[in-house]
Amino acid sequence: MKKFLSANEAVAHAAAQAGCVVASAYPGTPSTEILENIAKFKDTIRCEWAVNEKVAVETAVGASMAGARAITAMKHVGLNVAMDPLMTFTYVGPLGGFVLVSADDPGMHSSQNEQDNRNLAKFARALLLEPADSQEAYDMTIKAFELSEKFQVPVILRLTTRTSHSASLVELGDFKPAPHPLIPYKKNIAKNIPVPMFARQHRLDAQKRTEAMEKEANKSKFNRIIKPAKGVKVSAKAKGLGIVTSAVAYQYVREIFPDCQILKLGWTNPLPKALVSKFAKSVKKLLVVEELDPFLEAQIKAMGIKVLAHKTELNMHELNADRIQNLRHELLGDVPKAKSPNSNTPNSKTQTLPTRPPVLCAGCGHRGVFYVLHKLGATVTGDIGCYTLGAFPPLDAMDSTICMGASIGNAAGMRKAGLKGRICAVLGDSTFFHSGITGILSALYNGTPVTTVVLDNRITAMTGHQDNPGTGKTLAGDSAPVTEIGDIAKACGYKNVVKVSADDLGGLEKTLSTAMDSGEPWLVIAYAPCRIAAKLTKEGLCEVDPEKCKACGACFKMGCPAMTRGKEIRPGAFQMVIDANQCAGCKQCGQVCKFGAIKRVR
Repeated sequence: MKKFLSANEAVAHAAAQAGCVVASAYPGTPSTEILENIAKFKDTIRCEWAVNEKVAVETAVGASMAGARAITAMKHVGLNVAMDPLMTFTYVGPLGGFVLVSADDPGMHSSQNEQDNRNLAKFARALLLEPADSQEAYDMTIKAFELSEKFQVPVILRLTTRTSHSASLVELGDFKPAPHPLIPYKKNIAKNIPVPMFARQHRLDAQKRTEAMEKEANKSKFNRIIKPAKGVKVSAKAKGLGIVTSAVAYQYVREIFPDCQILKLGWTNPLPKALVSKFAKSVKKLLVVEELDPFLEAQIKAMGIKVLAHKTELNMHELNADRIQNLRHELLGDVPKAKSPNSNTPNSKTQTLPTRPPVLCAGCGHRGVFYVLHKLGATVTGDIGCYTLGAFPPLDAMDSTICMGASIGNAAGMRKAGLKGRICAVLGDSTFFHSGITGILSALYNGTPVTTVVLDNRITAMTGHQDNPGTGKTLAGDSAPVTEIGDIAKACGYKNVVKVSADDLGGLEKTLSTAMDSGEPWLVIAYAPCRIAAKLTKEGLCEVDPEKCKACGACFKMGCPAMTRGKEIRPGAFQMVIDANQCAGCKQCGQVCKFGAIKRVR
């Protein structure tokens, strides 16, 4: 049986085929589709969106301890959140197979940083597998459950944006999803409760386990030497050059260096040192090509093996064929230097086109909040979500974004440091459930007068409209209790909890100015449903009366993509025209027009 699958889809199919029983994750690009596709096998896999990555890992750990095969998935920064349980679970060790998918984002396509989680796998003493395509993602996921149970170790499957979202033909074999039999659970406090007296032995066991894993890695089918294909002409300069590579970097190396010997590594922690040493001795010069950090290269050098130096930058941003071509140009000189070594730059025909910066959707309720905060001159500590776009002109209403849930602590820290003026923390509803509750509780407990605004659009919007505790639906589509953000704040002890429509600019201004000037902790819920998720993109239509429009430009300060320039009535002053194909009828623009020129007509 064959299917055309992305690596994310392949992992989901492999989890079903391997008999995974429990799957838990928090959505984050580029990993989101893994759980969304696992949900298609809900008859055999119990799958769920957890409120954050730490809880997702802890849920999968519990399932593994009970003898079931379990998988969890997250983007690279999500693993930072989940490291606490993972670091201890590598000591305890799984009973049922435990697989953690870390989807890294080289080039920061949708992330606030660029980190190589292979380092975290080594740090945690976890077994690490790196697929180079969808077929390997499928094969490695199935094998990962087996290896996890054999060595009693968490297995990290490291994808990247390119592998996660690229699709290719996958041989699924005899595909028959069915739960794997549970390994009988037995109470064992010496294994599962790592107090110091037990943890010290766990540490010794982890070292022995690593040595055993390395021996198997040396003979694993995922690590293999690839010679030039028959008929490929080997140039004199390429002869004797051997390349060590892994993951998607292998695809670029195979394309640009077809005449070189390649050691392709798929099982990269622990490093198969004997195989690497054998390969190094078989070539005259050794080159290491990998994406992001010199994870393999540093270990190979530490073995005393000389690695070919080069000036071509490989350890920053996403690799592509052009960058590897420039590497070949530098080392062998038998190909021309690529013109676009760092990215897929537009060709000459499109270079004159203006770039289109990302913007909040037409009718988005976040826009009104940021418009008002900017008007009120507030210092705004932001968070991770669609609303990060509030930082850019013309809204220009955000001062910081660090990580999920950080907005509240950042605002509290600024206030504690003595920063004067209005300070406001802003985060979304899903982020509030993820890591905002502890923030508001800490601010209240420590008497810090922070105003927190929860942009409640009742969906996890940025990653593709996933459900959360406030939506009333689970990943499987079942009904669930609706958790009210205001009730949580009141239970924490907040006296000032207000809910206001995010489309009501007057109400927002009055509420936010009162809250920020009060000297007390406030939680303001700015509610407006995501218009795409709620299918409200055509809820209404606004129009501009050209007779009343004075071209003052006030409406353009909203930054709505449905607003375009119309007739120029004086130098540099344009009347506003609303694009009927984009307008969602939110009426925010009409509230900023002093001349009554904008009306809702449908």
